[in-house]
Amino acid sequence: MPANEMAYDTVRDWVPAAGSGVTMSELATLCTLAALVGLLHTAFGPDHYVPFIAMARAGRWSLRKTVFITIICGLGHVGSSVLVGGLGITFGWALGGLEAFESGRGGLAAWFLLAFGLAYLVWGLHRAIRSKSHGHIHVGSHGSDHFHSHKHEGEHDHQNRGEGRHQTITPWILFTIFVFGPCEPLIPFLMYPALEHSAGGVALVAAVFSICTVATMLAIVLVGYAGLNVVRTKGLERYSHALAGLIIVLAALAIQLQLEGPPSWLDPLAEEPAAAVE
Repeated sequence: MPANEMAYDTVRDWVPAAGSGVTMSELATLCTLAALVGLLHTAFGPDHYVPFIAMARAGRWSLRKTVFITIICGLGHVGSSVLVGGLGITFGWALGGLEAFESGRGGLAAWFLLAFGLAYLVWGLHRAIRSKSHGHIHVGSHGSDHFHSHKHEGEHDHQNRGEGRHQTITPWILFTIFVFGPCEPLIPFLMYPALEHSAGGVALVAAVFSICTVATMLAIVLVGYAGLNVVRTKGLERYSHALAGLIIVLAALAIQLQLEGPPSWLDPLAEEPAAAVE
């Protein structure tokens, strides 16, 4: 069972049953759970922070730009689920249908992130290959020769223009992916139970969850940003974009495993210990 699913099952045991009513004390408990779930679901989901750390390093984002993009994407991430949950409450949509819709959104977001990582990896490799310097041997008029390496200036200028376009569009791609990505525990475990208290209770719980989610994202990104700035990677600078794409691909694959569980070909490995015990 994925780590997030086990955490959600634990939260479910704490949530008051539907129709039981929620007291002020239970609403306070829901707010505490909202803060805890916001922190844990972010910390255990590498897709919440790995893309920003990797892209900030590869694109040489300033601290201010990194903070801004992380916050905007985080708000889009939680805001989309708050909107879906609010519409569900307003129009009386069945909770099961909302959960299925959010699950479908989560699957799409994971595939979008994987596609983005692969595309960025390919672009980064292409950029690294084109930026590689090469040498020429020149023979002088007196028979002497010398060797020098260089990059073609036209290619360099074209590369800078291409990188500028990527720097502009990349944050918007990340924002779109994060808007598609739902906060799975928010609606069933927090918003709908809080509705047993009041609409104000729903807003309070959603706000606590959103603040803790975005704050956790930002805190982890800042730690990663500071850590990578200390590490010297001079020999790998040419491959920084390709490495960023690879890291995003790995993060997306990790999310796919959380959503769908281990692939079927690993099932025999999971069953062997049980057979040995028997």
